[in-house]
Amino acid sequence: MGFRSSSLRTKVVALLATLTALWAFGAWVTLRDGLNLVWVQTLEARVYAPTETLVLNLQAERRLSLAHLGSPTAPARTTLEAERQKAQADAASFRKTAQDRWARFAGSDELDRRIAQTLTALDGLTTVREQVDARRIDRTATAAAFTETIRQIFRIYDVLGDLDGGEIDRYAATLISLNQVRELIAQEDALLAGTFAAGRITPVEHAQFVQLVGARRLLAGTAAADLPDTERTRYDQVVQQGANSRLLTTEDQIVMSARPGGRLPVSADDWRRVVDPASAELLEIVLAGGEVVVAQAIPVAIWVIVRVLIAAVLGLIAVIISVNAARSLVRQLERLRQAALTLANDRLPDLVARLGRGETVDIESEAPPLQVGRDEIGQVAQAFNAAQETALRTAVGQAELRRSVRDIFLSLARRTQALLHRQLTLLDTMERRERAPEELEDLFRVDHLATRMRRNAENLIVLSGSTAGRAWRRNVPMVDVLRGAAAEVEDYTRVTVLPVGPVDLAGRAVGDVIHLLAELIENGLSFSPPHTGVQVSGQLVANGYAVEIEDRGLGMTPEDRANANDRIASNPEFALSATAQLGLFVVSRLAQRHGVRIRLKESPYGGTTAVVLIPLNLITERTADGEPAGSSTGQQLAASTVGGDARRLSEHGDPESRPAYRGRSRDPRGGPPLG
Repeated sequence: MGFRSSSLRTKVVALLATLTALWAFGAWVTLRDGLNLVWVQTLEARVYAPTETLVLNLQAERRLSLAHLGSPTAPARTTLEAERQKAQADAASFRKTAQDRWARFAGSDELDRRIAQTLTALDGLTTVREQVDARRIDRTATAAAFTETIRQIFRIYDVLGDLDGGEIDRYAATLISLNQVRELIAQEDALLAGTFAAGRITPVEHAQFVQLVGARRLLAGTAAADLPDTERTRYDQVVQQGANSRLLTTEDQIVMSARPGGRLPVSADDWRRVVDPASAELLEIVLAGGEVVVAQAIPVAIWVIVRVLIAAVLGLIAVIISVNAARSLVRQLERLRQAALTLANDRLPDLVARLGRGETVDIESEAPPLQVGRDEIGQVAQAFNAAQETALRTAVGQAELRRSVRDIFLSLARRTQALLHRQLTLLDTMERRERAPEELEDLFRVDHLATRMRRNAENLIVLSGSTAGRAWRRNVPMVDVLRGAAAEVEDYTRVTVLPVGPVDLAGRAVGDVIHLLAELIENGLSFSPPHTGVQVSGQLVANGYAVEIEDRGLGMTPEDRANANDRIASNPEFALSATAQLGLFVVSRLAQRHGVRIRLKESPYGGTTAVVLIPLNLITERTADGEPAGSSTGQQLAASTVGGDARRLSEHGDPESRPAYRGRSRDPRGGPPLG
């Protein structure tokens, strides 16, 4: 599952790595076979060739040593010493060439191990030679020591014959077998040399001679059967007509006629005239065969190397093509992936935002189609181009739909607001004429309902992104702003406005702040029991003017409170599905317009407290005599709407002295509300 879920680049790299590894492994296997054949010459020159004379000299020393042990007078001590020096010199030369770096590089670990065993056996002959000189060893033990050393050399030949060359391997193995036949002849010669020197053959020596003759003939027959046809013909001629045929006759004579404990039926000179030519004939066949092996190995090696080069070049071309194809594939997919991410994360949101601001957008220039070829990936890119164009056109359509909805909101709100302005103007005129308290109270309630309807219409204007019609030319006392906000909610009698300091609010923000506070007050009343109230207070702080609206209702969970704070602070785009939280959207828009910060927190009474921080640039403190700081006109309000609202406070005198305000100027907490 881990590899299945990995990236496409990882899969392609893994595929290429596997292909490269397989190519390298195949090239190395083929090259190794060729190198094995090429190293035949190195091993032949540094390992095999030095052992040829070494084996011959060891065989000669073995024969002379057994003759020396058979009789003190035959052979001469000087002859034995000469053969020993030859064997020791050959051993030193073999040690030097077999352990150099080229032989180690061409050989194998098994060859190194067998060479080390051979060198150990050669070192062990020093003790045997001392015992031969002191006559503390018999002929059988001496022959066994030299034979074991020569056997270790033949074990080296077994490794040299393993070259992975097919027919060449089999031919080399046959030549090694013929060489072992020569070793068995040499063992027979050494055995009889001791017997001739002693003048008689012991029963043990007779049995050993019979065993050697049988083993040699069996091995010679097996090796001859594996020879190529040309070499087999030559071998048969040697065995049937040459010295080897006379050797067979002499061996039969010794086996049949010799009696254990008696003399041999042939003389030493007769045996010498038979055995030396026979061994020389076999040596000639082995040497000629070795040259044939080397000559055949070179062309095979060259052909193997040629095949390696061809396979390597073709494999390398395949790897390069695969790498380039994979890189092109990954590059195309990366471009497609990047284009998709850019569309989803950058272009589409930016396009929607620009459309939301009313900008005109050219789809062709904003999202040009991808050009990545005509293959399968190109077809995917074309499908993506179609999906991209559809998504952008859908975004344009959605933006136009939202703009149309906002225009509808604004149109309906403006029309409703115009009617409400006319209604409020008419109510104001009727209130001024009416003198009956009961009728005046009813007119005031109708006036209050119209005021609430005007705020709801202004909500639509705010959500459409426009500015409401109400505006004040001069600063307004903060206490009147708070009372005006309380007067725009249905249960205004449950709202308590605490005394505030002598602070005025800038006229340009009065309408929006009243609207904002009214939404928060109404929200607090909606989630509070009917018998509880909402308390509104304000004070001047270091960073502005803080208004606290506290209810004693059900409260909010920490998660809901955090979500509401985030929504107010982030000023999100209004969605048609978010009508349940319409007030929060309106509050967020109004707060952002004037830099007002709003924070909801838990009330000590279990409800919710809304803290509204109005920035200092909208606040003006009044002087001790009640005049606005920096103003010479006095504390006078001119509440005039841009849309032609006729309801306004008089610029002269006490507002409560006017008959039209007497019926609604005294709510349970006192103070004239701002209309």
